[in-house]
Amino acid sequence: MIELDGSEGEGGGQTVRTALSLSAITGQPFHITDIRAGRPDPGLKPQHLAGVRLMQRLSSARVEGDAVGSRELTFIPGRISGGSHEHDVGTAGSLTLLLQSALPALIVSPVETELRLIGGTDVRWSPPADHYQLVLFPLLRRMGAELEMTVERRGFHPSGGGVVRLRVRGGPLSPLRLEERGELVKVFARGCAQNLPGKVAERMIAAARHELPGLVAEKVVTEGPCPGAGLTLAAEYRGTFLGWNALGERGVPAERVGQEAAVGLRRVMDLGGTLDPRTADQLITYMALAEGDSCFTVEKISGHLASQMRLIPRFLPVRFIVGETPPHRVDVISRT
Repeated sequence: MIELDGSEGEGGGQTVRTALSLSAITGQPFHITDIRAGRPDPGLKPQHLAGVRLMQRLSSARVEGDAVGSRELTFIPGRISGGSHEHDVGTAGSLTLLLQSALPALIVSPVETELRLIGGTDVRWSPPADHYQLVLFPLLRRMGAELEMTVERRGFHPSGGGVVRLRVRGGPLSPLRLEERGELVKVFARGCAQNLPGKVAERMIAAARHELPGLVAEKVVTEGPCPGAGLTLAAEYRGTFLGWNALGERGVPAERVGQEAAVGLRRVMDLGGTLDPRTADQLITYMALAEGDSCFTVEKISGHLASQMRLIPRFLPVRFIVGETPPHRVDVISRT
């Protein structure tokens, strides 16, 4: 039984999400205490409990402590069986954070899986579904992952109700060495407005284009459980992808949303890393699972990334070498 301290590192839900997936992959059970001790409202929230329940179903696991507010959890995995599953977060909880619990296990397990997930596709403090489609998934495909995700309905706070459908054919991952960006191919924008005039999306895109001339854009206008808007940007290079996003909110002009996303992406582009910080803390799990050594550079070592590098070696035979000066080079070294 692997013993984990949830107060270590950034002290948030990332430790639980990553541990669930790595436990299911390796067959190693874990026990975690002081869950989310670094947050004002510690313990499992409905969002985190949804990840526990999904991984319990996918891996036929035995679980103790799976309740809202619980600060302690024991997870004893069985075998990942694949197949078709539907899972409703029950709130506007982020579906991409839910996938952080499940996707690594599904990608490397020799099964085919289809998930229909219901919850939030575009919510604060989490990557939007568009970031997965435009940045994370293209990088995973370069590692050999076979996966597709469709956004069937958008879900914004507070109602949620978004629907994504994910198809994964699992198998081994190849290493990914992101040493150089290469030539910039294009900068792409996807602006979404739900239950709002289409001009909201157009204004976000226009503001982003003012900061990033030559921007190629797609406007998405939808109807759903509640109104919302957001802009996701992706810079495609010959060797990698960088991303940034901003979410609209009541009283904030669409132009400010577009400018926020564009200024964020421009900053990442100017600082020279081969991954943006938000993607680095997600992709490192897959690099650790690959059959060989990987590497990337990133402008800063975020709290999430540092926590990942502390946690992953508890489950996998891997170590990390981190450069001291930005952009920091991170080498993912397999010890097998």
